[in-house]
Amino acid sequence: MLVDKRKKKESEIPTSSLADIAFLLLIFFLVTTTIDVDKGIGLALPPKGETKEIHKKNIANLLVNAQGEALLDDNPIQINMIKSVIQQRLAENPLLTVSVKTDPETDYWVFIKVLDELKLANASRISLAEPDR
Repeated sequence: MLVDKRKKKESEIPTSSLADIAFLLLIFFLVTTTIDVDKGIGLALPPKGETKEIHKKNIANLLVNAQGEALLDDNPIQINMIKSVIQQRLAENPLLTVSVKTDPETDYWVFIKVLDELKLANASRISLAEPDR
């Protein structure tokens, strides 16, 4: 009995459509990937030059100096205590507006920390005063 030896076919990967597949995968991942966009600080600012008179009893002046120390109505306060004090003052006076004024040399992270404390205290009326030059 004779057994015929078959010739082994060489395996070959078709590369003619490889570029098409890579392009489709690239498009797929670009379309399905979400990109987080930093939205920054969500503050609704009035138009420049617009002013509104507020009664003195409805204002809390919060000053931050260049060293990161804060004064609330001329009384020293730690930044991490702002939340509790403002919450207490808001409970007493719901029309309270917090006026935040910083020194031009104040670190940006200190300013953001103060704004975060005010947001945690649910202070919805925040006035940003221009720093003295």
